[in-house]
Amino acid sequence: MKRDLHQFQGPDTRYPNQGTAANTGSSTKDKMMMVKEEEDGGNMDELLAVLGYKVRSSEMAEVALKLEQLETMMGNVQEDGLSHLATDTVHYNPSELYSWLDNMLTEFNPPPPPEINNSFLTGASDYDLKAIPGNALYARSNHFAVDSSSSSNQACDNSQNKRLKSCSSPESMVTSTSPVVGTTVTTTTTTTTTTTESARSMVLVDSQENGVRLVHALMACAEAIQNNDLSIAEALVKQIGFLAVSQAGAMRKVATYFAEALARRIYRLSPPQTHIDHSLSDTLQMHFYETCPYLKFAHFTANQAILEAFEGKKRVHVIDFSMNQGLQWPALMQALALREGGPPVFRLTGIGPPAADNSDHLHEVGCKLAQLAEAIHVEFEYRGFVANSLADLDASMLELRPSETEAVAVNSVFELHKLLGRPGGIEKVLGVVKQIKPVIFTVVEQESSHNGPVFLDRFTESLHYYSTLFDSLEGVPSSQDKVMSEVYLGKQICNLVACEGPDRVERHETLSQWANRFGSSGFAPAHLGSNAFKQASMLLALFNGGEGYRVEENSGCLMLGWHTRPLITTSAWKLAAAH
Repeated sequence: MKRDLHQFQGPDTRYPNQGTAANTGSSTKDKMMMVKEEEDGGNMDELLAVLGYKVRSSEMAEVALKLEQLETMMGNVQEDGLSHLATDTVHYNPSELYSWLDNMLTEFNPPPPPEINNSFLTGASDYDLKAIPGNALYARSNHFAVDSSSSSNQACDNSQNKRLKSCSSPESMVTSTSPVVGTTVTTTTTTTTTTTESARSMVLVDSQENGVRLVHALMACAEAIQNNDLSIAEALVKQIGFLAVSQAGAMRKVATYFAEALARRIYRLSPPQTHIDHSLSDTLQMHFYETCPYLKFAHFTANQAILEAFEGKKRVHVIDFSMNQGLQWPALMQALALREGGPPVFRLTGIGPPAADNSDHLHEVGCKLAQLAEAIHVEFEYRGFVANSLADLDASMLELRPSETEAVAVNSVFELHKLLGRPGGIEKVLGVVKQIKPVIFTVVEQESSHNGPVFLDRFTESLHYYSTLFDSLEGVPSSQDKVMSEVYLGKQICNLVACEGPDRVERHETLSQWANRFGSSGFAPAHLGSNAFKQASMLLALFNGGEGYRVEENSGCLMLGWHTRPLITTSAWKLAAAH
């Protein structure tokens, strides 16, 4: 379809009598019609009339609804469904936009969408989509397409869900992109206000309804993938991209990352797992550290547990399973330097993956820490240990010393879940930890269940989890750190949704699941003290005034969440008495 807007700059010569009746007023019939229109509140909208569209003010709400329906249909149909409309016909000055839309909706008559089992969206489901941030309260719908025959019944209800936005220029009334499936087509219409108001308002279709469709499409696409209905999944993932652009803030970003992940799974384009990818993740994690309190909370609470376990020890040794850039250890070293009676000899073993350029980045981290230790007068020993996986470790490699001589702590931040996709991996690592015989074993993990056998369940849980995480980032001022933090989380989403087998390393589990695993491996919980809880709460005040963040204690562990949703958990463990 083409619209030649420049044709509307002057009167249309095909309708020579169109302008004369209003100018002369000689026809009694015309006057009666004008009076009747005024009595009915049916005056034509002036701004649309400039473009040649004749729309009564009383019909504005229904016209806006019909435009939205037409837009949705164009986004849902396959390309061959547009063939009968792909002509060179030019529509000059339609006499009635309302009637024209009715005709287009009737002519379009798209095929019914595939039947999708929406049983997981019922009120009795464990996956309540209302929990997703974005205030998307929905009513259940059985179809994604909109039936044009119901437009008159829905017009009144939908008119209550419109947002008003001021419009200062007629040029902004109609904007569109090329009518390709999956491409946004945004159409806005105007409504008249009282005659005393100089400002005009523009009726915009509320993104809330599209937000509901977006969540439904995401869930339906995941279900189609689980059922191996890839043709349906492919159509739905295109619709997701179409709907995502109508959203703003966290929902738009989350939907975009999940759409990419679903597309990768459909087309079997798994994201890479290389040394370069590990290096990138390391860099992105630094930005995540600077943007929000989650990693700082993890480091602080783990350090507090380690510091208390090292009380009175003259020689201490920390084995860090998640060395990365060593961001956790300057704070602990400073706390040790201030310890009553003087600092102990501090030994640090940092474990990390190989660098992309084969450089010894762990050695570089150690050099920086050594400079700090010298400045604060802490005797310091360091060794960097490169390993492709923690499952490759052996206790004999770590140069352990007798426990009477040296107290050992083992620390892991966001690392143990990566072992769950490798058969026997987590059991081997926990066995190595038992051989080390640490005085404390600190573990920080995501508080979510992303390792179940059913893809749809994992997808639903991850959609809730990452929606909450992205929502917590919305209060952060825009910066490079914030953008990179979102990319950091997006990579996790992509791995969780698009990958399977050993390639899927984002296999998060809940505290109760980890507690069962540690208990069966010979570990007992070491409760974090109330001091850690108080100081962690003070730490959160530095981020957004602490608003929205919440620390809670659970079975001696500390959880950090956003509003009512826990997101990460710090726990501490020691060898059970029998071991």
